[in-house]
Amino acid sequence: MFDISNSPDGTHPLIEFTTAFQTMVMAAGEVFLRRSMMFAHGTASSQDAVSMLSEKATTFAESASEAAAAMVNGKDPVRVAIAALEPYGIRTAANIRDLRGFD
Repeated sequence: MFDISNSPDGTHPLIEFTTAFQTMVMAAGEVFLRRSMMFAHGTASSQDAVSMLSEKATTFAESASEAAAAMVNGKDPVRVAIAALEPYGIRTAANIRDLRGFD
């Protein structure tokens, strides 16, 4: 691969955001597939369903908070987007670990 850390044209933050977004999307797809299989096989509990709903609101609130903090600190729009995306990436990665059976 090539090193973009010293990119003179300023594209590094945009590439960083794109990579984080695509990683999160892939993880979310796997979470959706694994949970769908749990529901199809009848192995999902009502606690799983409640957890799935409550984590959406919590993650949204964390995302909004991170984005607001980045804006208040004068970050550029791409850095604000990266800050807003981070809680989603953390949550989907945690869901993958849980659903794969890793703690």
